[in-house]
Amino acid sequence: MAALVQAGQIQVHGHRGARALRPENTMPAFLYAIEAGVDVLELDLAVTKDNVLVVSHDPLMNPAYCTGPEGTRVIREMTFAELQRWDCGGKANPDYPQQQAVAGTRVPALDEVLRLAPRGKFEFNIETKIFRDRPQLTPSPEEFAGLLAAAIEKHQLVSRVMVQSFDFRTLEAMKRLLPKVRLSALFGNKEKDYVSAGMKTGAAIVSPHYTLITPGNVAAARRAGMQVVPWTANTAADWDRLIAAKVDAIITDDPAALIAHLKSKGLR
Repeated sequence: MAALVQAGQIQVHGHRGARALRPENTMPAFLYAIEAGVDVLELDLAVTKDNVLVVSHDPLMNPAYCTGPEGTRVIREMTFAELQRWDCGGKANPDYPQQQAVAGTRVPALDEVLRLAPRGKFEFNIETKIFRDRPQLTPSPEEFAGLLAAAIEKHQLVSRVMVQSFDFRTLEAMKRLLPKVRLSALFGNKEKDYVSAGMKTGAAIVSPHYTLITPGNVAAARRAGMQVVPWTANTAADWDRLIAAKVDAIITDDPAALIAHLKSKGLR
């Protein structure tokens, strides 16, 4: 991970941009996070019918906060032009009471997000959303990784991108295509020995659910040469526990609040 903050300080990843305050995985969220001073923009990828990489956590348009025409909600079954008929900012996500709606917000292409790079020195943490049990929702792991590798090279961002996934097939494919891109192995909240599992992937970063973090397993990851980037912690109490465990970064829905919290402790 690039040294964007001073040694010993903790990087802040804006989860889906800044989901607590703006519609997730959208340009308003990414712009808000950049303005807040985020170190890394965290985002998710899907792929349209015409093989455009788009920024979406869900493979189907989520009716909780996206509205669009009748018909399929499956991103892989829509062209990019058809996907642009959906509004994913007109109503706020009910799970985030401080989130501000931004009517007319579309699902952005990855290209549009990567074009934000000149606005600062922040990095991109990009998750490939791919599903072993639902292969119809994405291209193959090799094709998915190939599309992403091409976009990273197009924008000359090899040194500023890390690729993360729960499905390590895309990490393996990316390692073959772009060996210099950092890889992050994601783990849910049940993988107790994520350090050993992460070592098997060859990834330089392990990214477990924040509830799994202990000082002992962070130290074990360090000894194995890996960094630790837990997801997704949103309270001061959880941030303090992760700080005490000496993680390298924290993924959060409210990057501005986490930055303020770190500053209050002299950690930024």
